[in-house]
Amino acid sequence: MNGTVTGNKAGITFVVMCAALMALVDITIVNVALNDIRASFGTPIDQIGWVSTGYMMANIVVIPMTGWFQRRFGFRRYLAGSIILFTVASALCGLAWSLPSLVLFRALQGLGGGAIIPTAQTVLFARYPKEEHGMAGGLFGLGAVTGPLLGPTIGGYLIDWSSWHWCFLVNVPLGILVAILALRFIEEPGFEPSKQKVDVFGIALLAVGMASLQYVLEEGNREGWLESTTIAVLIGVAATALITFVVHQLESDHPIVDLRIFKNITYASGTGINLLMGLALFSGNFLFALFCGSVLHYSALDIGKVFLVSGMFQIVLMPLVGRFGGKADQRVLLALGIVGVALSLWMNAHLTERSGFSDLVASMFVRSISLAFVFIPITVIALSDVPADRRGNATGLFNLTRELGGSIGTAWMGLLVDRGTKIHTLYLSESVTPYNPIVQEQYATIRGSLGSQTASPALVPEVVLAMKVRVQALVLSFQDGFLRATFVFLAALLLVLLLKKPKSAAGAAGAH
Repeated sequence: MNGTVTGNKAGITFVVMCAALMALVDITIVNVALNDIRASFGTPIDQIGWVSTGYMMANIVVIPMTGWFQRRFGFRRYLAGSIILFTVASALCGLAWSLPSLVLFRALQGLGGGAIIPTAQTVLFARYPKEEHGMAGGLFGLGAVTGPLLGPTIGGYLIDWSSWHWCFLVNVPLGILVAILALRFIEEPGFEPSKQKVDVFGIALLAVGMASLQYVLEEGNREGWLESTTIAVLIGVAATALITFVVHQLESDHPIVDLRIFKNITYASGTGINLLMGLALFSGNFLFALFCGSVLHYSALDIGKVFLVSGMFQIVLMPLVGRFGGKADQRVLLALGIVGVALSLWMNAHLTERSGFSDLVASMFVRSISLAFVFIPITVIALSDVPADRRGNATGLFNLTRELGGSIGTAWMGLLVDRGTKIHTLYLSESVTPYNPIVQEQYATIRGSLGSQTASPALVPEVVLAMKVRVQALVLSFQDGFLRATFVFLAALLLVLLLKKPKSAAGAAGAH
């Protein structure tokens, strides 16, 4: 495989952006449908999470293997095949008759969706010359950030208009169109399939290790982490399988996942920043949506509107940064973006139960602008320095780290909110005593207003004060989570120092 892609540039750009957008929208569109799916199947609330977990487990298994599949089948056939698998699985999800059937079809969908994103990105970088990689990164980033923004809003409208089934069925016509166009536009002159022997042992280790790790990250907090025998066993399985996999791949002459790519310091540092970006982005958005729902009592559609309004400017900014960002030092843009994302998380940490729509939009607006200055430079810096014949493998690992960062961040924040709420509730409850003058004043006020409207006026103040303590404890736990995410992401500035300065456009053009 020579890593060369030809064909109509505009057509290929349209295909890969639509494919990536379709796969990324699907990740978030389902979140707003979970309650309707649960009601449809009569599923307990502690089991409905498998609709998302099944997808992510399959997603994270296939992503690191995309480089090997690309070498085996070629960009054209592998991307089209992944889109077809995703489309068929989407139709099956829409026709699911029970929770187990839906989870199974979601796993199939995850195998297709996980392959689409890194392959689409690799195709785009392979088609654009090196001096235009900034533009390629901007265009792909446009789809990457627009998908999560549009998902909740589209899902809310589809459910309001019809039912949760259309959150999946909507992919079918678009998937068929994109698969046909991928076969039509993508060309690979001189492609020769890899004759590398299938490493069954390596694939098995990777699948078992990554699936176990993803299950631990998705379900660990719900099951009490090491208090659960299942979680404890799977931590051991994941550690054993993944360590063995790393050793096996480093010793192999033809690894299924080429880990030697991390000898490139620029790529390794860029991938580390990508991991932290995934942690900050996914955990920040997870906390933000949870805060809006549990503290401010926003509906799923209202939360989607916050994301949509705050992120609309990103649609214009991404291509502009990609087009003109190469005129500046990409490392400077990246550092500015990291500081901006950290600032938005810090603004989230100062939200309260009295925050309004404008407060929510303001913090997310800062994040959406800043992400354009993170996503594009880090993609260009990390991937443009990789030889074309190794870029498929490098792109798969690059996307894997962002997904892993997101899973780690979400699990971490879920744990922080759960434990933090209990700790803050105990702490605040110690101050709610009959001897506290402020408590006495509030008690009298509540009894005089709300208590007079009930048959038991003495009980009302106690209930209301307990609710206030609960809400304040929730707010404090969310603030703690946002602050921790802020400081963790700022650590990415240290990795920026290790990045090599990208070549100028002229130099890149001469080297291409």
